Amino acid sequence: MRDTIRIGTRDSELALWQAHTVERKLNGLGYKTEIVAVKSTGDLILDIPLYELGITGIFTKTLDIAMIKGEVDIAVHSMKDVPTALPKGIVQAAVLERANADDILVHKGNLDFLNDTGTIATGSLRRQAQWLNRYPHHKVEGLRGNVNTRLQKLKDNDWDGAVFAAAGLERINLLPENHIALDWMIPAPAQGAMVVVAMEDDDFCLEALAKLNHYSTEVSTHIERQFLKKLEGGCTAPIGALATFVDDEIRFEGVLLSIDGKEKLYIEKVMPAGADYSNFGNECAEAILANGGTALMEKIRNDLKK
Repeated sequence: MRDTIRIGTRDSELALWQAHTVERKLNGLGYKTEIVAVKSTGDLILDIPLYELGITGIFTKTLDIAMIKGEVDIAVHSMKDVPTALPKGIVQAAVLERANADDILVHKGNLDFLNDTGTIATGSLRRQAQWLNRYPHHKVEGLRGNVNTRLQKLKDNDWDGAVFAAAGLERINLLPENHIALDWMIPAPAQGAMVVVAMEDDDFCLEALAKLNHYSTEVSTHIERQFLKKLEGGCTAPIGALATFVDDEIRFEGVLLSIDGKEKLYIEKVMPAGADYSNFGNECAEAILANGGTALMEKIRNDLKK
């Protein structure tokens, strides 16, 4: 009988917060745990935009390898960082209840720039494209690093603001007073959700983690990530998706934009909450593709090669 579940995590403050959250939940169920922290390629290379690195699962690959080699038993991730196709032998074991899925703008106390010229920072193509779609007269600067590093870079530069995921700042009590919710910006698929993965043949860990799974978050993130996978085809692209349970329905919003934000394809669709949701994300993606999305994805691929 195994004694301890070794929890693999990145070593940033936010990643460690997530790992310790899973640890507390497992400890509460009577399981012994150990945190094993590692640095990922995504944490080490901060001067190149993520989409230029061309590595699938840049924040998860190191932990995938550690699991396959037997150095850790499970791994905890921000679900939006996890590729839609997991490596062979690794499976999704639990999705925890979602936190705030919103994007927020952290600013310097003056929002006049929203009605004038301005500069904001983000390392996300999705955020960049949606910002430029709404504020075409603005400039967007690249921003990489963990949340602490990005907040410091915002202070050190003459940018007007930077876009963050609300959940990340809230989880480690770094949410500044000077922020506004961007309720018009559709978040990344699975933003605000945490996922725990394990080896598919590890019955002990799979049984333990099943007790942590949050059903409605699992359903919502499945739909969003399926939408992403269908559109993406292995290409990083400005894609947003959000599925929410409202009364007796699942409401889905999805968006695909050109990198410069000038082209935008949006879909909103609802389905009964009790219906078969297994292909809903695909159906929404197919509607986008049929409405100009195929040509737009081709344009995005060409733009990223330049």
